[in-house]
Amino acid sequence: MFSTEADTVDRIERQILQKLLGGEVSVYELIDWQDASLREFFNILNSLRENGLVKIEGGKVSLTDLGRERAEDERLKCAGQLRCRECEGTGFEINEFFSKVLEKYREIAAKRPEAIEMYDQGFISPEGVIRRVEFIYERGDLNGRIFVVGDDDLLSIASALTGMPDKVAVIDIDERLIDFINRTADEYSLNVEAFVYDVQQAFPDDLRKKFDVFVTDPVETIPGLKLFLSRGVSTLKGVGCSGYFGITTLEASRQKWYEIQKMIHDMGFVITDIVRKFNVYPEDEKNFFRFQDKLPIVKQLNVRIDYNWYKSSLFRIEAVKEPRPLVEGEMIIDEKVYKDDESWATPY
Repeated sequence: MFSTEADTVDRIERQILQKLLGGEVSVYELIDWQDASLREFFNILNSLRENGLVKIEGGKVSLTDLGRERAEDERLKCAGQLRCRECEGTGFEINEFFSKVLEKYREIAAKRPEAIEMYDQGFISPEGVIRRVEFIYERGDLNGRIFVVGDDDLLSIASALTGMPDKVAVIDIDERLIDFINRTADEYSLNVEAFVYDVQQAFPDDLRKKFDVFVTDPVETIPGLKLFLSRGVSTLKGVGCSGYFGITTLEASRQKWYEIQKMIHDMGFVITDIVRKFNVYPEDEKNFFRFQDKLPIVKQLNVRIDYNWYKSSLFRIEAVKEPRPLVEGEMIIDEKVYKDDESWATPY
């Protein structure tokens, strides 16, 4: 039978209650533990509080006596830490070879431009970038021609530091970032070339069907996903080529994931991998958490961020038919491409 919305709420409630059985936690750590969207989580947490099952004080959440009774009635238990602490639950250690890449990458990334609110920029941790490169390497996709649509993470630099890619090309609307990548490529003799490009514009013919792999982290609205994925798909040579991108459950509900899957299939791809919480966006002086006062979830909770809770799942897709982008020419966008009613972690 198909799950109903009520079934989903019950499951998220169980996730919350079993976590709280282990004691009081930060509301942001609780967000990370469960997998409803931020809007859904907020409503469920308020419902639990209104029903006397949890209490929230100073940004900390704990069970009431009634909540503990409810958890025991549901046969819930707190089983403790489950995910590997060494690999942050990704299953990928940073081995000797990639540790050397990480060391050089850190040195370079420390000089990166700050994230800009108007471009909805944010980057994952240095370790996360290297683990993503390791993932691409393990799948046999690191040695070809790689195309990056938006490179807040400087994945182009990290990939090229391995010495494996044949070529890495980058497009981004942020001229500061493009200049930084090109200067770095020159300084370190990396096979990377970056171009200023706005995804709204018609895609250049000289970049079509020239690459083996694309990587992107799209905005999480349906129009935005369609646009960013289409630009990546436009670059691929044909059947067997692949794409990598991150999607959260925080700003993308199950219904949105369903629409994403349909888009992927319509473009001629199959999903080969989804690794939950693979990418961690850390609190960093140059990262998007600098804008936390403008994030709807922070406004709603009225509590400063004290935990690295914003994480995304890593997708790998592979073309089983001739790749077919859903957006071919110019697509003039507005705020709806960057924000919708689930964009609770996007600066407003």
